[in-house]
Amino acid sequence: MTKKEEKKSIIEICPIRNVVARFGNKWALLVVFILNENGSTRFNQLARQIPDISTKVLSNTLQILEADGLVKRTVFAEVPIRVEYE
Repeated sequence: MTKKEEKKSIIEICPIRNVVARFGNKWALLVVFILNENGSTRFNQLARQIPDISTKVLSNTLQILEADGLVKRTVFAEVPIRVEYE
């Protein structure tokens, strides 16, 4: 067998691996928990509720969770622009 034809190990195809990879992030599970408890929440409210997280890490975590479909981001056409996550 060539390398392309080799069987994948059970570890490579395990569905739990994807879940652990997503929530293995230090902050992802906490952000999802807070959004679940509070419902629609603005970025600065999240930052105040998790004082140890930097704004860059919070922003990256929200982007990843949004890309995975776990967080919904709503932008309101106001001045200044208002963004809420749920």
